Amino acid sequence: MNRLIYATSRGMAWFGALVLTALAVISVVSIAGRAFSFAGLGPVPGDFELVEAGTALAVFCFLPWCHLRRAHADVTLFWHAYPPRLQRLLEILGDALMLAVWLLLVWRMGIATLEFRGNGEVSFILQMPVWWGYAASFVPAALGCLAYAWRLLETLGLVAAHADSARAEVAH
Repeated sequence: MNRLIYATSRGMAWFGALVLTALAVISVVSIAGRAFSFAGLGPVPGDFELVEAGTALAVFCFLPWCHLRRAHADVTLFWHAYPPRLQRLLEILGDALMLAVWLLLVWRMGIATLEFRGNGEVSFILQMPVWWGYAASFVPAALGCLAYAWRLLETLGLVAAHADSARAEVAH
């Protein structure tokens, strides 16, 4: 199970990188189109709508891998001054809170997806159903719940830490 969760999270992060690269290309093409409007070119229609939905998708793809690697930004100014038991307690509390927030987020995203699908709302320019973006982000977000739960189990010592996780903690 350990390998599966880490491999899936890593694969989602790579997919997020691919999505982000495509969004960058769309943005460059759109900006260049605006710059060359005198030559009959123009912006990519709905570029901001695509960037909005794609960025959300990329973030939901990146965050589980980031959390498994303990690569979130943190402030360690006083961390080493804390006794080891307090450090462990804070790690457990942090992982539990991250899982709780992620579960709440996924739950609300699922409800929003169903509501947007039910009311038929579409984007302004592309007339793309809004629920498509939510549904696309829901999949990596739901898989992310497994990664956040697994990280908590690793922190609690209930499952063996993955080699990637152990290397990240040594570097930390």
